[in-house]
Amino acid sequence: MSAPQGAPARVAVLGGSGFIGRVLGDRFAELGHEVLSIARTAPAVPAPGRFVAFDLGSTPPAELTELLTRERVELVVNAAGGMWGLNDEQMHVANVVLVDRLIESIGAMARPARLIHLGTVHEYGMAPIGTSQPEDGPAAPVMEYGKLKLAATEAVTRAVLADGLDAVTLRLGNVVGAGQPGHSLLGVMAAKLDEARLAGRTAELSLAPLTAQRDFVDLTDTIDAVLAAATADGLPPVLNIGTGTATSAREWVELLIEVSGVPTEITEVPAPAGTGPETEWQQLDVTAARERLGWAPRRSMRDAVESLWQEQIRPPAQ
Repeated sequence: MSAPQGAPARVAVLGGSGFIGRVLGDRFAELGHEVLSIARTAPAVPAPGRFVAFDLGSTPPAELTELLTRERVELVVNAAGGMWGLNDEQMHVANVVLVDRLIESIGAMARPARLIHLGTVHEYGMAPIGTSQPEDGPAAPVMEYGKLKLAATEAVTRAVLADGLDAVTLRLGNVVGAGQPGHSLLGVMAAKLDEARLAGRTAELSLAPLTAQRDFVDLTDTIDAVLAAATADGLPPVLNIGTGTATSAREWVELLIEVSGVPTEITEVPAPAGTGPETEWQQLDVTAARERLGWAPRRSMRDAVESLWQEQIRPPAQ
């Protein structure tokens, strides 16, 4: 997708009020693009660009086609989806039905927009310790969320190969940064540390060993990858976006405690039977993203955690 001569590109961000979508919309706007933020309900804090409330899970695709056409949208980024607080049926609608309808909506446009769909490392499931997971490797998700996200990615890939849809799925590692969702492990830990900071007391955290190894990636690096995919030509249907390195969740929590400077007492909680690094390993192979996008992760664990913490302690917007 490239901007028309003399005019900024028009970008629609589904999930534009969310963790990734909000920052992505801000970056597109900073670069001079016209941004349409789309989500089911209006957020308390205004989303980037112009906001439109739209629930694709319950609205006919033709209505989204009409909206995208009327707004002359050239790029759609799907940063929507859902996992926490949803039952299986709601997750299916948020992650699969929405994508099926989005593909149909874009395909019906007279001049179809490019689609960047944000997938997840959880589509792969676990791998043998020490190995990396390439895009053409086996996908065997173990959690329902990963299974649904895999179904969505497969739908996008079919539309690319069979119908010529201009689209790519970016399979993201575990994203860390400013505005970390409160339901995530690091979001929960940051809130507890901040509560103790404000009260002037020692934080008390109960932690399991957290030895599972995962590929975590900085939020700003993630946004850079999406921006690169917006203009790159001849992309494959799927690209991994991560660091190519597995680290334990425990390392991230301990770094967050260090960065916060909050005195902390940790109570160790035994791990559930059958868990541990030998059964919980994910490490993305990001070679293709380097070669096809000219992208590479540049920010450190500390960069990501410091951004998370600074946003956590920022006074609420008035």
